[in-house]
Amino acid sequence: MKNAKGRRTFLKSAAGALGLGLWSNVELEAYPQNVNTNSKPSDLRITDMRVAVLNRVPMTSPIIRIDTNQGVYGLGEVRDGASKNYALELKSRILGENPCNIDRIFRKIKQFGGHARQGGGVCAVEMALWDLAGKVYNVPIYQMLGGKFRDRLRVYCDTTGSNDPKVFAERLKERRDQRGFTWLKMDLGMQLVMQTPNTVTRPAAIPPLNAPPAGQAGAGGGRGGRGMGGFGGGGLPTQHMFTGTELTDKGIAMMCDYVAAVRESVGYDIPLSADHFGSIGVNSCIRLGKALTKYNLSWLEDMIPWQNTELLKQITDEVDIPILTGEDIYLKEPFEVLCKAHAVDIIQPDLETSGGILETKKIGDMAQEYGVPMVLHCAHSPVGAMATAHCAAATENFLVMENHAQEINFWDSLVDGIDKPIVNKGFITIPDKPGLGITLNEAACKEHLMQGEGWFEPTEQWNNVGRPNDRLWS
Repeated sequence: MKNAKGRRTFLKSAAGALGLGLWSNVELEAYPQNVNTNSKPSDLRITDMRVAVLNRVPMTSPIIRIDTNQGVYGLGEVRDGASKNYALELKSRILGENPCNIDRIFRKIKQFGGHARQGGGVCAVEMALWDLAGKVYNVPIYQMLGGKFRDRLRVYCDTTGSNDPKVFAERLKERRDQRGFTWLKMDLGMQLVMQTPNTVTRPAAIPPLNAPPAGQAGAGGGRGGRGMGGFGGGGLPTQHMFTGTELTDKGIAMMCDYVAAVRESVGYDIPLSADHFGSIGVNSCIRLGKALTKYNLSWLEDMIPWQNTELLKQITDEVDIPILTGEDIYLKEPFEVLCKAHAVDIIQPDLETSGGILETKKIGDMAQEYGVPMVLHCAHSPVGAMATAHCAAATENFLVMENHAQEINFWDSLVDGIDKPIVNKGFITIPDKPGLGITLNEAACKEHLMQGEGWFEPTEQWNNVGRPNDRLWS
């Protein structure tokens, strides 16, 4: 009995020492001096949500902050170009919840998300909850997902386009030779050729390239756009198959000449992917894909809208270059439809649309069962990029992650607590600090606030947006 009592005393003392060691050295901005770090995570409650909208980082990105009764907070990001209101409308539904119950809260709010930018609010909240839980338990997010398969992850870079293939090829070479990227991507749209007569067949009176829907401002950036020439009557966007737009043999030959010039410059040793073809029909997608085979491209991205499973499968079956889609898909189920049908060769979720960190890992794990690899789309600030990195680290069939901020020279300065440059020689090292592993650099972020937006200002007007019966069954 004496030995048993002594052992219990030793174990109790050891446990107390371990707990002290765990919390006494926490170096997190999220823990002010007056926070009771001895309180239990089960006592945590969400008390507030606030937003700061950053501009051109590289897109417009609302950053949300979820606060708690213990002072610890979590950061999330609404998808580029989406309204901050997608997140704020969820505030009344998460106040008072324990933020560590991530899956429970996600299942409560996921009905308010949707495809493309409509998923941005749900995903931002989910991301912030993971950041918060990681800080509370003093572990990085990837560890809570089951650990990591890799210490660093490969990044591919978007590159500013040019109608001159020699100019564009030099930009790609700089990415490879000076910045160390091991995977490149190019835009290959019909805008490259359609100023030349007899390259594109399309009905007259379609608005000019990059024309936004009626009443909306253009996004800018000169990237061409998937919906090019695809706006029908009344300013509504029209899917590719319904625009009557097809490439001619001359147009396809000119686009192939462009790729040939790029390949001649960068070589065939490095993966090269292509995107932004324009609103061309299925037959043109197949003809173009077959003509590009000799250039050994790594994938052709979003050739037609993702919803058209049978048509995507038709393209995939006919073309020997991998077909990829997914950045606008919300939740796992639509991805499984594509994977089960083998309608695409690669999926590409955007974590800020697909449902957040855990849902995206589930998507990757599901795709792996069908032999489909996962690329991660990312046109985010460092907040969203780090969330994407944690998910990529914890998902086995991950292939490569996008970074759309290579021309944003202040991008790294928006956050602290992580090695710089964040993208180093074409790779991101996964941070080992709690949660996302970063804090915001307030001074740097304030320099890039959207005009008219404040710095995490009060949002009491969203505290009580009614309490309707959200139940989806009777």
